[in-house]
Amino acid sequence: MHKHAAGARTRVRLAHREGEVALQVENEPPVEGVVDAGLPSGGNGLVGMRERVAALGGVFVSGPTDAGGFRVSAVIPGGAAA
Repeated sequence: MHKHAAGARTRVRLAHREGEVALQVENEPPVEGVVDAGLPSGGNGLVGMRERVAALGGVFVSGPTDAGGFRVSAVIPGGAAA
C-alpha cells in the first residue's frame, strides 16, 4: 500500500484456520500532500495476484472500500499454502 496510498494507514489481517489461510490488506484513503514512493511497477498488480491465488485453488477479491480506501483479500486452501 505504500506504493499506491502513501501515508495512508494500512491494516493487515492474517488467519490460519483449519484447511485454509486467509489474508486481508486494507488501507484508508491516501493522505493529501504525501508524495508516493516512486517505486517501479512489478508488472502484474492485481491481475497477477488474482492469477496466483486462483492457481492455488483460492479466492481473491479486491476493490475500493466505502470509506475511500482499498481492500485486497485472499483465501487459499491450507494444503496449497504449505
